[in-house]
Amino acid sequence: MIRRAKVAGSFYPSDPVKLERDVEGYLKGEAVPEKAFLLMAPHAGYMYSGGVAGAVYSSVVVPDDVILLGPNHTGLGQSVSVMEHGVWETPIGEVKINEALTAAIIASSNLFKHDNAAHAMEHSLEVQLPFLIKANKNVSIAPITIMTAKLFECETMGRAIAQVIKDFGKDVLIAVSTDMNHYESVDITRKKDAKAIERALALDPKGLLEVTNKEDITMCGVLPAVVGLFAAIELGARQASLVKYATSAEAGAGTAQVVGYAGIVVR
Repeated sequence: MIRRAKVAGSFYPSDPVKLERDVEGYLKGEAVPEKAFLLMAPHAGYMYSGGVAGAVYSSVVVPDDVILLGPNHTGLGQSVSVMEHGVWETPIGEVKINEALTAAIIASSNLFKHDNAAHAMEHSLEVQLPFLIKANKNVSIAPITIMTAKLFECETMGRAIAQVIKDFGKDVLIAVSTDMNHYESVDITRKKDAKAIERALALDPKGLLEVTNKEDITMCGVLPAVVGLFAAIELGARQASLVKYATSAEAGAGTAQVVGYAGIVVR
């Protein structure tokens, strides 16, 4: 099955030459890439969040195999949906699904369901692909979207993913796709995002979920982030760093209703 690019021309350029040039520009970071267990990158239009995404991707070594965790904005498909077979199309090439990884993930817990419907129109994972391709032309993915999950289910999924990675025998990066707080003033958004980022940097997945609920922080990928953090901790993660933070206000979108973007790496 070919999963067609759905937001090329809106979230990012559909012209291959322009897309490649733009992504290469975002990836021109000063950091020396290092191995990581997990990264968190935004998924808004590149004009708003491309700088943050580029900074975080340029700071890590992207291996051949990546587990992509993102939110389900559309409401289609299963609560936790794994696309098990096929390729994903982008204007600068196709990305294969790693069927060995997806099969192992589905077998690891009954919370993971094989489902294509959740991925058909969802943008959160698609916008990560040009960055992954430019970072590693041989990259393959295991795409997972999460719509609903309780804390204990997030922990179960995180531990299951960690075991799959341990058994896989090769380096696997977990890439979490998430934006931060949505559509409040820039001052409120920065304050709210700081609270969520603090918990992520403390490697505290339970605290991250609790603070987003308590403070009404509309971090759309909080559940994927919680699952990813549980997995990284199980894999031996000891530290996290904020690579870059910005809001849509910096891109000229005004300050009354902004979206926050954080690039985080866990090692």
